Amino acid sequence: MKHSAMLTIASLLSILFFTFHLTDDIVRGFEPGGLNNLIGGVLILVVWLYGTLVLGERRSGYIILLLGGLLSLGVPVLHMKGKGVRVASGIANSSGGFFFVWTLIALGLAGVFSVILSARALWSPQWGSTMAGANRRAEVGD
Repeated sequence: MKHSAMLTIASLLSILFFTFHLTDDIVRGFEPGGLNNLIGGVLILVVWLYGTLVLGERRSGYIILLLGGLLSLGVPVLHMKGKGVRVASGIANSSGGFFFVWTLIALGLAGVFSVILSARALWSPQWGSTMAGANRRAEVGD
């Protein structure tokens, strides 16, 4: 499978898991759920989605995906250290606790994978900005 396709899939999964997680945070009262939260969350997700689908094989897209991957990785770290997952919080035993924790793990996994692939794309001269042209030549058969 092409690395760009894997990066796109990982990024789209991160976006999906991030929306699940943000929704769960609002339902549980960790986030206020007000208009500011909605606008901020939607703005971040739109930029992230644009970087994934429109700027997918460009350097600016890789930078956006790298930042999105780091954001995805940071969410489980913050919840594991702070409010959210500790046994004393009661989430592990609450209704929907399994989904909450599973979303954190899936978000972290997709985030790490996105960081690895986008960093590889940014740092590899053969795979970075010239990769799109190389893929097109390979598909045509040159």
